[in-house]
Amino acid sequence: MEPIEILNQFNSCYLKIQAIAQNENWLLLIAEKKIDPEAATHLGDVLHYLGEAMGCVEEIVEVKFNQESEL
Repeated sequence: MEPIEILNQFNSCYLKIQAIAQNENWLLLIAEKKIDPEAATHLGDVLHYLGEAMGCVEEIVEVKFNQESEL
């Protein structure tokens, strides 16, 4: 898998998880305390760390793109 493909997969996951975090049903589960309130924190952590991983891969993609542009 090429770095750009990895980045695209990470981005896809990020968008899906972000949609869950903003979903009305998810928010109701937390508000009504039907699930551990820390679940929201954990989901936020997942988004944070996935974003960090994406940033690392973006650097590789940019370097590779710049190298290819110079050729």
